[in-house]
Amino acid sequence: MATAPVLDAKAPAAATRPQIDIVIPVYNEEADLEGSVRRLHRYLTDRLPIPARITIADNASTDSTHPLARRLAAELPDVRVVHLDQKGRGRALRAAWSASDAGVLVYMDVDLSTDLDGLLPLVAPLLSGHSDISIGSRLAPGAHVVRGAKRELISRAYNAILKLTLRTRFSDAQCGFKAIRADRARELVPIVGDESWFFDTELLVLAERSGLRIHEVPVDWVDDPDSRVDIARTALDDLRGIARLARSLANGSLPLATIDPRRPVAAAPDTRAGLGRQLLRFGAIGLLSTAVYGLLYLAMRSWMAPQAGNATALLLATFANTAANRRVTFGVRGPAGAARHQLQGLVILAVALVMTAVSLAVLHAVDPSAGRGVELAVLTAANVAATLVRFLLFRSWVFARKPHPTATSEGVLP
Repeated sequence: MATAPVLDAKAPAAATRPQIDIVIPVYNEEADLEGSVRRLHRYLTDRLPIPARITIADNASTDSTHPLARRLAAELPDVRVVHLDQKGRGRALRAAWSASDAGVLVYMDVDLSTDLDGLLPLVAPLLSGHSDISIGSRLAPGAHVVRGAKRELISRAYNAILKLTLRTRFSDAQCGFKAIRADRARELVPIVGDESWFFDTELLVLAERSGLRIHEVPVDWVDDPDSRVDIARTALDDLRGIARLARSLANGSLPLATIDPRRPVAAAPDTRAGLGRQLLRFGAIGLLSTAVYGLLYLAMRSWMAPQAGNATALLLATFANTAANRRVTFGVRGPAGAARHQLQGLVILAVALVMTAVSLAVLHAVDPSAGRGVELAVLTAANVAATLVRFLLFRSWVFARKPHPTATSEGVLP
């Protein structure tokens, strides 16, 4: 069991109670911490007309991050340190927000990728009481974003999956620039189940389902090329988080009605999706699993031969894809049949591989001198056909609806 978070005794007490508390979760950030904290502190001192505090939430760093954070807290007014002995961005935010006495709680990434001029527009609607949660958005009209195509694709695919599966209305769940009223945090944070990267997505979904007001701020954002986030692992964890949250919303196990009794609780997502919605969900999951496959292949390629790396990455991505489609696209819950579904998914993968291999063999039989461009066109067409076949087999064979009208939560929803 983790010990309670420790507030660093060397952090000087603020002369006045801050109106906002900016929490920066860190893990092994000795290279960036000092420069970022000093830059943020200067900005708060010179530009922000609101009493503010910086809280460095160190979650189990193994380098010199914690001693450095203690030194900064001892030197700079209104900077303090919270130390935890376990990793997890969500765990760090939960601890720091729970220990704060500020009226508005902010979360900000240590790399300060978001332009700090967005801070006042972020917190102003909360201080005025106009909104309950405020989020920076890199996908809202007016945002200016500099980042690579890979991260852009993954971000858009992730948010598309949220909209298709959980019917979210906010545009960007992952931007590390968010704020919440402290009273709302005290209501929502205890029912958030995740302790890692899915924490703030889950918080937003629960807030939206509770009828709370979410304000979006388009931000200027520049990607950190030295980000230590394991994208492939995070993507898989997020898919599991989406499935878990969809299940909890569907079975009514979350006490959302108690958050704000004056506001109607939004309906749970309908996991009994029709053909059109299933196709959209299947496509969105396909985009994300393709990105996961590519990242896995690049990771495997550093120590495996190309064919072995391809096979391993494809296998892992297929397992993740089948699991995601099982929960999200076709609404299957519980462990019953999971192993069988994975085996059937592998059979369908083999069918797709045969279709592409046969198409290439036919091309070479017809035109032995066909160039790579023609090969790519034929394989693309074969893959499109294989994807349609895969969806149809998922729908009609692997996750076929059970005819019995009283199917339990261990099978496909009625």
